[in-house]
Amino acid sequence: MPTVQPRIRRVLYARLSPMDIADLATRFSLTLPPWVGEEIVDVPEVLASHQDRMALVHRLAARNFREGNGGPFAAIVVESGSGQVVSVGVNVVLSTGISSGHAEVVALGLAQARLGRWDLGAVGSPAHELVVNWRPCVQCYGATLWSGVTTLVVAGDGPELEEMTGFDEGPMREDWAAQFEGRGIRVVTDVLRDEAMAVYRDYAVQAAMGDAVVYNARAGEG
Repeated sequence: MPTVQPRIRRVLYARLSPMDIADLATRFSLTLPPWVGEEIVDVPEVLASHQDRMALVHRLAARNFREGNGGPFAAIVVESGSGQVVSVGVNVVLSTGISSGHAEVVALGLAQARLGRWDLGAVGSPAHELVVNWRPCVQCYGATLWSGVTTLVVAGDGPELEEMTGFDEGPMREDWAAQFEGRGIRVVTDVLRDEAMAVYRDYAVQAAMGDAVVYNARAGEG
């Protein structure tokens, strides 16, 4: 591509309307839907076991797609030792129009906002874990790696989610768990796996009836 000299570039720009920051979006937000507050009103703020934590995730995921916020996905961030719930997240892609609004991103971001730091594993702070109802997609894989959590708890992994729901989780590495472990993030799998599958089956039925939206990246043309 030929290089445009600075003086020529200035002349070309002078013929165009100048950029105005007022015409650009300067912020966006990922906000929990109001029903989440209703759903957790009877949930203890301390969840002692991985099963208790995952049960809350499944409860949120099962309602999320029926409310039209996004896919059947939810996540929570918890202090690993105490079981104190720091944040909850659900997929809000459809309700916000933001493609990155996945449950893990929402839960991690809200935990960081609450604690006032980007590193959930900062020196002197309690260890935190992310609990989510399946192995993260490629986007949330990176988000989890950089978040500072020291444990990832998932209901399961494998092709079942994509096969049942039609979602494209992206080109995930086969050694995804080893990559987490190699970076100091312990991986706990198969926590209430059957319950996760039940949520996905419900979602698949709703999608087949046209009552739920399966959103994916555009398929490549070949």
